[in-house]
Amino acid sequence: MSTEQPSTEKPRLVGMNHVALEVGSIDEALAFWGAIFEFELRGRSDTAAFIDMGDQFIALMKADKSERDDPRHFGLVVDDRSRVRDLARAAGAHVPEGRFVDIYDPWGNMIQIIDYKDIQFSKTEGVLRGMGLSDLAKTEAARQELADKNML
Repeated sequence: MSTEQPSTEKPRLVGMNHVALEVGSIDEALAFWGAIFEFELRGRSDTAAFIDMGDQFIALMKADKSERDDPRHFGLVVDDRSRVRDLARAAGAHVPEGRFVDIYDPWGNMIQIIDYKDIQFSKTEGVLRGMGLSDLAKTEAARQELADKNML
């Protein structure tokens, strides 16, 4: 795979700033997320709440409709996914058995939980330090994927 960047006048995708999820109730959504994950709020109103993830965030947006939407989803990176399946079930999520940890929240949003150590996605040392996660490491397979792209 080439590490040279193509010359183009089009903007390049750099990363994700946030993901917005439709929920029926901001209070219920915050209680659901709080039963599974430790987080800080970036901001909140009657119709929206913003869960901070260092240099990114999740926007919970109040909406009237709530339909399960297979197969649309997003992957949420966590520092340790070992307890997520049990915590999500206890919070009322539908969590099918399988290789992946897929969570369906009460409003039908599908969230795939991915462990930081297993994937290419990387936070800078400064962001990890600011989040209190400076001890996170990558598996050898993830490090090799990054090395193959000249990103290590």
